[in-house]
Amino acid sequence: MSRTQSEQHLTPLERRAAGALATVFGLRMLGLFLIMPVIAIYGRAYPDYTPLLIGLAIGAYGLTQAALQIPAGLLSDRIGRRPVIIGGLLIFAAGSMIAATADTLTGVVIGRALQGCGAIAAAILALAADVSRESQRPKVMATIGMFIGLSFALALVLGPLLAASIGLSGIFWFTAVSALLGILVLQLAVPRVQVHAAKGEVLPATNQLQALLKHPQLLRLNSGVFVLHALLTAFFIVIPEQLVAAGLAVEDHAWLYLPTLLLSFALMLPMLIRAERKRQQPLFFRVAILLLALAVVANAFFAAHWLLVAGVIVLFFTGFNFLEATLPSSLTRFAPAGNKGSASGLYATFQFLGAFVGGAFGGWLQQEFGTIGVGIFALLLLLCWFMITVGMQPPPQRASVSFKLAPLDQQRADLLLENLAAQTGVTEVHVVAAEQVVYLKVDKSTYNEDQVKLVLAPYQA
Repeated sequence: MSRTQSEQHLTPLERRAAGALATVFGLRMLGLFLIMPVIAIYGRAYPDYTPLLIGLAIGAYGLTQAALQIPAGLLSDRIGRRPVIIGGLLIFAAGSMIAATADTLTGVVIGRALQGCGAIAAAILALAADVSRESQRPKVMATIGMFIGLSFALALVLGPLLAASIGLSGIFWFTAVSALLGILVLQLAVPRVQVHAAKGEVLPATNQLQALLKHPQLLRLNSGVFVLHALLTAFFIVIPEQLVAAGLAVEDHAWLYLPTLLLSFALMLPMLIRAERKRQQPLFFRVAILLLALAVVANAFFAAHWLLVAGVIVLFFTGFNFLEATLPSSLTRFAPAGNKGSASGLYATFQFLGAFVGGAFGGWLQQEFGTIGVGIFALLLLLCWFMITVGMQPPPQRASVSFKLAPLDQQRADLLLENLAAQTGVTEVHVVAAEQVVYLKVDKSTYNEDQVKLVLAPYQA
């Protein structure tokens, strides 16, 4: 007995997976972002303070993340997503503890760099793709993206409040605990599924990695996330000091961030929905880039007033949150089957390298040329990104179908995976034992449903 799975709603498993993985990713990103709204101010208390070191403290995690994302993505293809994620969260907790006990800003930079060695972004995105159907994957990825956005918002509200009560050291201890909590969520809430992409999801050869890097649509997404996170780290080198210069006490920054970020989410959601329904992702990418450019111009070239800064934050995060939600969704749909971990690793490498470059260059430019220098740097990046979007295409759409199964033991499940993956037109197979169902991603132009039914017959009640 077979049925075509409705493509309008997430299954219970997909909802649970999306919520749990979004929580794990959100907790980790919360730990990375909590210092952003306060380090530029509280970092002045360290004896070796310079704006450059502030920028490095914000973005140092990006350099080590960039170095390890591809190895971690490949490793997750070989040994599984969960071991990579758990190991990364433990390393992240260790880096948080080092930063918490540091008595110099240089020590904080070292701790932040070790935090970045817990490179789990690629493994989480790949696991999210593993447990979701093609038709519903944009919703799962958007959920993760929106939780990242929410983690920004929560960090901007909690950061000033926590720093005022427990200091930077206390914030780092808080992030260590949040990493351990992420492990608990992963183990208890993320479903365990068997996954097998057609042709095998194996360690790619060097020429396969090069092909992913040169893929024209993936290259656009990778370049975009580089620019996006370079802007983010550069943004928070200057914004906290501008708020203080405008007469707003650090502990009051939270109450400005909260309403402005909520407004930015409200403005972003209609963009997200329309872009997906109308398949107008390239158009809305450009709209979001223009919003970021307006925020940069207003921030760099006009006098600092708290109302103006509030408007800048709304513009910036409307564009940022849209892009942060849609970039990974597009990535998983453009990535070739069997190479999700590697494609996600490349994507996350660009993302975190951008965070490092934005922090390092932004800190140096702030030190040498002030806010205008940082603004010109940001505008040049945005101009390059806007030009790269020329030729961008909407993500491809494939069909997803599902079939009910009888209870299977491990041996029969493995044999079914192999048999289905060998069928013409079947590009990916997901067996979910808990639901007694198999999900297929298929190329409708070559998919032979009658042949698939023959393969499934011995495994159905």
